[in-house]
Amino acid sequence: MRTLFLSESSKESQLSAFNPQSWLQVERENLWKESSHSSSSSSIESLIKVPDPPVQPVFKPIDYVDILAQIHEELESCSSLERSNLYLLQFQVFKGLGEVKLMQRSLRLAWQKASTVHEKLIFGAWLKYEKQREELIADLLATCGKCAQEFGPVDITSLLLVDISKGNHENALMEESPMSRNVLFKIGNEKVVCDRRRIACLSAPFHAMLYGCFSESLCDDIDLSENNISASGFRAISEFSMTGSLSDAHPTLFMEILVFANKFCCERLKDACDRKLASLVSSREDAVEIMEYAIEENAPVLSASCLQVFLHELPDCLNDDRVVEIFSHANRLQRSVMVDVASFSLYCLLSEVAMNLDPESDKTACFLERLVESAETNQQRILAFHQLGCVRLLRKEYDEAERLFEAALTAGHTYSVAGLARLGYIKGQKLWAYEKLSSVILTVNPLGWMFQERSLYCEGDKKWEDLGKATELDPTLTYPYMYRAASLMRNQNVQAALAEINRVLGFKLALECLELRFCFYLYLEDYQAALCDVQAILTLSPNYRMFEGRVAASQLRSLVREHVEHWTTADCWMQLYDRWSSVDDIGSLSVIYQMLESDAAKGVLYFRQSLLLLRLNCPEAAMRSLQLAREHEYSEHERLVYEGWILYDTGHCEEGLKKAEESIKITRSFEAFFLKAYALADSSQDPSCSSTVVSLLEDALKCPSDRLRKGQALNNLGSVYVDCGKLDLAANCYISALNIRHTRAHQGLARVHFLRNNKAAAYEEMTKLIDKARNNASAYEKRSEYCDRKLTKADLAMVTRLDPLRVYPYRYRAAVLMDSHKEKEAIAELSRAIAFKADLHLLHLRAAFHEHIGDVMGALRACRAALSVDPNHQEMLELHSRVNSHEP
Repeated sequence: MRTLFLSESSKESQLSAFNPQSWLQVERENLWKESSHSSSSSSIESLIKVPDPPVQPVFKPIDYVDILAQIHEELESCSSLERSNLYLLQFQVFKGLGEVKLMQRSLRLAWQKASTVHEKLIFGAWLKYEKQREELIADLLATCGKCAQEFGPVDITSLLLVDISKGNHENALMEESPMSRNVLFKIGNEKVVCDRRRIACLSAPFHAMLYGCFSESLCDDIDLSENNISASGFRAISEFSMTGSLSDAHPTLFMEILVFANKFCCERLKDACDRKLASLVSSREDAVEIMEYAIEENAPVLSASCLQVFLHELPDCLNDDRVVEIFSHANRLQRSVMVDVASFSLYCLLSEVAMNLDPESDKTACFLERLVESAETNQQRILAFHQLGCVRLLRKEYDEAERLFEAALTAGHTYSVAGLARLGYIKGQKLWAYEKLSSVILTVNPLGWMFQERSLYCEGDKKWEDLGKATELDPTLTYPYMYRAASLMRNQNVQAALAEINRVLGFKLALECLELRFCFYLYLEDYQAALCDVQAILTLSPNYRMFEGRVAASQLRSLVREHVEHWTTADCWMQLYDRWSSVDDIGSLSVIYQMLESDAAKGVLYFRQSLLLLRLNCPEAAMRSLQLAREHEYSEHERLVYEGWILYDTGHCEEGLKKAEESIKITRSFEAFFLKAYALADSSQDPSCSSTVVSLLEDALKCPSDRLRKGQALNNLGSVYVDCGKLDLAANCYISALNIRHTRAHQGLARVHFLRNNKAAAYEEMTKLIDKARNNASAYEKRSEYCDRKLTKADLAMVTRLDPLRVYPYRYRAAVLMDSHKEKEAIAELSRAIAFKADLHLLHLRAAFHEHIGDVMGALRACRAALSVDPNHQEMLELHSRVNSHEP
């Protein structure tokens, strides 16, 4: 959403477009001369720009732990009708935290606990939309005999039950009457003979007509010509009155009957007709033609069937103006027919999809307006007001945006003050915006985003202080690092600027940060480094556009490459080995991107790319690379291996194992044995399987492969030997891996030293890894286990500085404080990390600390929040049960 929700102030200030080609049109030896003239400061200003952070269209409570705990408490006691809405709120909380996996789990729970067919449709479609690039996985599972179509079409006609008891007049059959048994209905020039009592049973109006005080009750011949029903239509109605079912006919006939049934309150007939029409809806064209009619005639089964077709085709159907028209202009009554009570959920989904397509579009605004109208609870209104406010801000509809942000703030959404501050700044009220943020900071427990936002409305030391505080409270915010780095670069403090941007890139591979570093290298004429970053960007996002979307990253890469020495295939392999052995994952990504341009075996390279992307915590990009590896395989056995890894990485371990075995039957290859060893170790709970894993890894090492993969196999084999207590064999594996420059093997060898009671050697081994590795936060963390408390404290402080998302250092420091009877400080240490990371272990430990000091409510709150993160965690469930028994 970064590129979608740029702040208005940053957009309006960027009037002088930067032309990157001007930096690349001169020869390398002349560029420095060009850029060192008096115009250099203006050139760097145009090159190095940091847009203001966006006001995000998400729900950001002051204390998400409170909200999660409240949701969990309500889930324990609420009715089944309320569950899906609570899981949807939980989804929105996790979305505000950026926790993608937890978001998906909440959506799945909303789908599983759906109490109505409409909720089932909406959340099933939402999950399908979130997994829209996973069709290949479903196909692969099918080849293994496993069905993955869990979010496929729902049989609405059998699941959606409609109360038709009010239309039942069977008692008319028992009445005795001197009237003729048959009645003849005249329709135009045709006559339809019907059973009087059977027709009377269809509805109260017919019963009154044929047995009541109306003149028709004395007639055997009744004219229905003026009621918009054809003779063939009424014959079908007569047949229904006798048999209780409708025969197959053209849809237009059923539409005619439905209108007639509505007019004469024939509920059973209407329901049968509704279901018949619903079963005939099979395409978007059908649904578009019928939906308006279904809503008008209050046909819930038919409208649900049309809705299912639309939702099943997200996001494509929102490019159809006819579909958008249906959703945009439905009033409250029409929405109740279309989705019953699930209107808010529907427009949450539609708004999400529309914002991803184009947040400034009319359809996005319309859907959010419907979301506001559908909101029933305070938290639903908060979300709807704030999201629509963000869209109005983008559309420069400032007065309306202000009204919406004010409404959200009044309802309790403190984050909406950011929107108000931006509007104040746009209107020239910079001091007011600063004071508005200051008043919030003074009245609540401040969060990082508050200081980041306030920094936009001040200069000099105050700005730097606020940005420093923002990083201290929430080190995941990228803007403070980017601003500081850009400012340092403008002041020619090159090393400090690079250190600052590298600081964030060390734990968060954000595209905007890579782009800024690319600009730094471009300014410094370090074209090799610039090429590395732009190639990493293109690996992560092939269609990425730089400089506020004005230039395709691929175009910039072409321009930079003209100023970089060409590498042969041999050069590339040497560079890859160097970067891989120095744990330079971004550099390795760049080299592989460059190698893919050659005629080399692309399947292997894409596979390597996927391994690096997983290590860099980019699962979506990793899956895309794996799929490309499969597409570029050169043999059947290789294709099976890549399919196995795709299945393994998406949690289908047993199916991945089957693919490995199929591949081995064709050809005994390194990757097939390696995959089988991995999958077997992960899928089997039997400790005796370790000998099989060892055998498989030994088989893998006997097969041809390159040193990069053999180093990994030796490292894994060493780990298995350690787990089996065979330390000498493990040490041999790790040493062999180090001999072929698999640097990470230092960690395994350190573990062997430690298990041999040689902590000094273990410490020394980890020091070697720290010295060699570019990304070494994990190495510092591991080394901390092999030294005294003072050195441990220093190492863990370094871990937090290098990667503030690693939770072990916070837990360790908190435990030390607790041992020293500094309970408040211990809880504060955990709370410091919990504020920006929803981590089960941190919440679990804080709950235990609260329980220890007798704070039952604090413990219960942390327990409930932790169970929102993982509802099935056994230790957490036990702690919650214990604490809950002490609740006053």
